[in-house]
Amino acid sequence: MMIQYKSEKIGEITIFYREAGNRKKPTILLFHGFPSSSHMYRNLIPKLMDDYHVIAPDYPGFGNSDQPSMEEFEYSFNNLAQLMNTFIEKINLKKYSIYVHDYGAPIGFRLAVLHPERIQAIITQNGNAYEEGLMAAWNPIRTYWENPTEENKNNLRLLLKIEFTEHQYRDGTRNPDFISPDAWKMDQFVLDREGNDEIQLALYYDYQDNVKQYPVWQEYFRTYQPPTLVAWGKNDMFFGPKGALAFQDDLKDCEVHLLNTGHFPLEEDLEISASLIKHFLKERLN
Repeated sequence: MMIQYKSEKIGEITIFYREAGNRKKPTILLFHGFPSSSHMYRNLIPKLMDDYHVIAPDYPGFGNSDQPSMEEFEYSFNNLAQLMNTFIEKINLKKYSIYVHDYGAPIGFRLAVLHPERIQAIITQNGNAYEEGLMAAWNPIRTYWENPTEENKNNLRLLLKIEFTEHQYRDGTRNPDFISPDAWKMDQFVLDREGNDEIQLALYYDYQDNVKQYPVWQEYFRTYQPPTLVAWGKNDMFFGPKGALAFQDDLKDCEVHLLNTGHFPLEEDLEISASLIKHFLKERLN
């Protein structure tokens, strides 16, 4: 079985995505985080594709999808979620589980609220939905939310440099030498594209709307009770373990695993993560 590398036109925007597995089997939608793309799932997809139909799209301005200018497309999490909803409808997915990481959470959880009838299960790997999950690393971004001056905006540009991209991948890992530099260099290639910095800064600013949506998502969890697997890198500099444990406050069928790694658990704990996902979904979908 092979992974296919495909694209779909949504209006004027071409969305790149990876697809693998048999469409007759349960679908898992993989939503990537910052500053990555579906490339972060390059090793997970082969672990899942024999048992599941797997789709991993890149958002506009990320990975291999188009990067429309900010005049052509308003970069907000709500717009990204609406675009992903149109993408899902265009490729004719009726029911699916969502795997969310980092930025994937505010996109995936918006989709769940929009169409709760489609969601079969949730896997969150450092995909936050609770205030208590936000770590001190958010403070410079919070400062920008509260006082959106050029100075505060420019202070965030360091977060778009290769040194910080590398740091996100290696920080909190047991053995940084296990982390392939291909990962952060692929991400940085996109971050360094002309105009991408302003896109990312716009999304930093808009992330405050995600925090405002937390109560909405928590209400969705309480109302619809999707089976949820939380497989969390507990040493994440952005999203702490309290954010992982908080899902249990609202969800009855919620399995939490705190992995001894950083922000990108798939880079160091791929085998554990894949095993947890397959075991969890097998009991609930098959």
